[in-house]
Amino acid sequence: MQDSVSGQIADATAGKAMSNESLRLGQYWPPSTLYVVATPIGNLGDMSPRAITVLSAVDLIAAEDTRHSSSLCQYFSITTPMLACHEYNEAQAADQLIERLAKGQSVALISDAGTPLISDPGYAIVRRIREQGYRVSPVPGACALTSALSAAGLPTDRFSFEGFLPAKAGQREKRLRGLSQQTGSLIFYEAPHRIVASLTAMVDAFGPDREAVLARELTKRYETITDGSLASLLAEVTADKNQQRGEMVIIINGLAVTEAQRSEQELAADQVLMTLLSELPVKQATGLAVKLTGLKKNYLYNRAIDLVKDTS
Repeated sequence: MQDSVSGQIADATAGKAMSNESLRLGQYWPPSTLYVVATPIGNLGDMSPRAITVLSAVDLIAAEDTRHSSSLCQYFSITTPMLACHEYNEAQAADQLIERLAKGQSVALISDAGTPLISDPGYAIVRRIREQGYRVSPVPGACALTSALSAAGLPTDRFSFEGFLPAKAGQREKRLRGLSQQTGSLIFYEAPHRIVASLTAMVDAFGPDREAVLARELTKRYETITDGSLASLLAEVTADKNQQRGEMVIIINGLAVTEAQRSEQELAADQVLMTLLSELPVKQATGLAVKLTGLKKNYLYNRAIDLVKDTS
């Protein structure tokens, strides 16, 4: 028998343990599972019923900041014990979580906000637990990356998430110069105290006229999503201190490439690949072609496979 979604929420907010009935709604729920649970990035209304159910029912919640997450859990009447799990104790925390999983218990991993591992700790834990043969299951939800991209009005067919830029000016400028020829949309997270410096560096690397979007305080009361050229965004943020507050996502349109230019690039890439494939296996040839052409690895690998088929 399956409980209704409203029944699951009622059980969860009452802090009751998982029951077979309430957890068979659309998914298999085995023991010894790590659930990677997304939490709101601002608006608490974005907490999913499934996330509430999972956090209420697991044996332990591994949280980036237990003080911060305690407020979230209190709001939803979640009483599950917590373990601090941040970038400075990931190895130790992974051992403790594996001990729990070995006993047949289930654990949830959450960050301060949004989807864990997206510019947040957790990668080392998930990798260790998978290496030990335990199940890792995602509980999808809010993410600043996809939220900003969905509302930006910039191309979404190809994009690259670059996370936070380096804090040091020289390293930041070098990183941006290396991305200036990318044709897909580029997505960055940025801290308030660095937003002016980062936008200034972006103007230098991509040019003042490159189209961009600044999404700030997404889902919160003072949410703003501003589009324009990089130069206009820099001028607006510099002039308005309020635009230098809160959590920020910057999306930059990729370099425009005409079909003729694309064809020339692809033809040149094919020539490079054919030369390399005459001496090397596909994987090695692809790796060298990436360095020589600057094109995406997946594209070059697929082209190498096609070229091998054509010549066989």
